[in-house]
Amino acid sequence: MASFLHFFTIILSVLLPLLEATTPHGLKSLHFSLYQHETINKTGYIIVNGVAGPPVSQTTTPFGTLFAFQDPLTLKPNYTSKVVGTAQGTSITSGLDGLESISIASITLNVKKHKGTVSIVGLTNNIKPSNHPVVGGTGDFLFVQGYVTSSPVNLVGLTVTYKIEFHLYWPPYAFPKS
Repeated sequence: MASFLHFFTIILSVLLPLLEATTPHGLKSLHFSLYQHETINKTGYIIVNGVAGPPVSQTTTPFGTLFAFQDPLTLKPNYTSKVVGTAQGTSITSGLDGLESISIASITLNVKKHKGTVSIVGLTNNIKPSNHPVVGGTGDFLFVQGYVTSSPVNLVGLTVTYKIEFHLYWPPYAFPKS
């Protein structure tokens, strides 16, 4: 038994440093929030009406509705705040209640000395926070990973506002050593 314990200790002492070398240490990250402003028939349009169901409102669209958008992103919830990006993409209402959509978006950013795009995809709930995985990026966001959380701020009026929280991480290979 003692020889097995000694053998196990030796194997563990050899393997442990190898396991530690493969864990992500010192990942570069960036966390910030912006505000998306969507105005019906100005920055967002229904392209194809869905089937009969819930009436169209600020928070619902009929099942199967195809929606396209190109919305400004600002630093503050106020529509007149400085624009630092654009969210453009499509969504298809996938919830029979009209509250959930499958969304695909490319988010162009010029923030915190970073320029480029972040691409996201996922299920959006119109009245609750939704997490969307980052599936790609360009420019300074090349190789970026992480997620984006979309939360409703103001759903009243012609322009609705969502808080968009970015949680971005770059793997070590994104920054080659020179």
